[in-house]
Amino acid sequence: MNQYYELKKKQEKEMNDFPFMFAFSQKQFNEGMEKLGLQPDDTDKIYSLGAGSYIRRSDSPALHAMMERQEQERAAAIAADPDGTGFIYDMFYHELANHEYCITYDVSETLDALGLTMDQVNNDPRMVSALKQARKAASEHNC
Repeated sequence: MNQYYELKKKQEKEMNDFPFMFAFSQKQFNEGMEKLGLQPDDTDKIYSLGAGSYIRRSDSPALHAMMERQEQERAAAIAADPDGTGFIYDMFYHELANHEYCITYDVSETLDALGLTMDQVNNDPRMVSALKQARKAASEHNC
């Protein structure tokens, strides 16, 4: 079982279950507003998150709280991995495979996906070790 993937899957479900609307046309906007329980002219009751996504203004605190909690869950899982062979390894291995490390041998997309810099990795011996082992495994398993 990949601990990172399990947490990511749980958090993705939470995000997918959150009341967003997506609209790229007036028809989709009207349907989305109805889905959120609003009238099409209730534009003062929504926030645009960009890229065609919207939430009710009243849901903004809940969205921020969920995102903060999710970040704390990930940070706690990293902190709870004493030697980097559990969650941290799983995190790197999953994202290396997801970003085709076995083809590119470039970790930059993996680090971007994790919101990490190479300096942050290099300043944590657990992460250095886990990334090294995950890179080796990803290379050997052809992602």
